[in-house]
Amino acid sequence: MRIDTCFFCGRPAWPSKGITFCRNDGKSFRFCRSKCHKNFKMKRNPRKLKWTKAYRKNAGKEMVVDSTLQFAAKRNVPVRYNRDLVQRTVKAMERISEIRARRERVFYKKRLAGKRAREVASARKLVANNEHLLPRLRGSEKRRIAELAAEQGVDVAELEEKTLAGVRASKKTKAFGGETRRLRVRTDGGVEEVTEQFEGVGEGDEDQDDDDFDDDDGMETD
Repeated sequence: MRIDTCFFCGRPAWPSKGITFCRNDGKSFRFCRSKCHKNFKMKRNPRKLKWTKAYRKNAGKEMVVDSTLQFAAKRNVPVRYNRDLVQRTVKAMERISEIRARRERVFYKKRLAGKRAREVASARKLVANNEHLLPRLRGSEKRRIAELAAEQGVDVAELEEKTLAGVRASKKTKAFGGETRRLRVRTDGGVEEVTEQFEGVGEGDEDQDDDDFDDDDGMETD
C-alpha cells in the first residue's frame, strides 16, 4: 500500500481518498481534499499560503534536513516477496516513525527557545515608550512615603508600589455608576445645584425602589 503526498499542501493522501487530477499531457496530480484541488485550479502558489507544508518549510517551521525523511522517497524497484523482509520492513517503519517524532519534538523545542524572553523584552519596551501614561506620585506624596517608611522600617520602593496599586484601584469605577449633577429651580425663583449618587446595575435597586415610591398609593415622593 502506497501513501502518496498531496501535490499542493503536502499532507498524506490515503488510498481511495482524495482527488486525482490527470492533465492532458498525461501527468497526474494527487490531492488530499477538495480544498487543495480548488486552490490548484485557481493557480495559487502553495509557498504563499500559511497552511501548506511548503510555506512552513520556507519559514523554518518544519524539519527539512534529516536522515529519517529520506525513507519516504519513492522506490519503484521490484523486489521478490520475502516474509522475513516484510517483517523487518514493518519493524523499521515503526522505529523510523518513533525517531522522527522524537527529533521533531527536539526541533520544535529549539525553535521556540527564547520566546518568553522576547515577549518580556517587547513588553518592557512598550512600557518604556508609554511611561507617561502610567500614574505617578507627587513630590509631597513621595516625601510622606519616605518618612513613613523610615518610621516603620519598610522598603520605600515596596511602599510606593502599594500606594500606586491603591491609586489604580481607586480609579476603577463601577459600570453605570457615578454621580449626576442637576439644576433645580426653587419656588422663590432661585437656582440650586443638586448632586445625586447612583450605583451600578444590580446593586441597591430594590432599596432604591422602596425609598422612592410610597407603599400606600405608589406615587413618587420628593
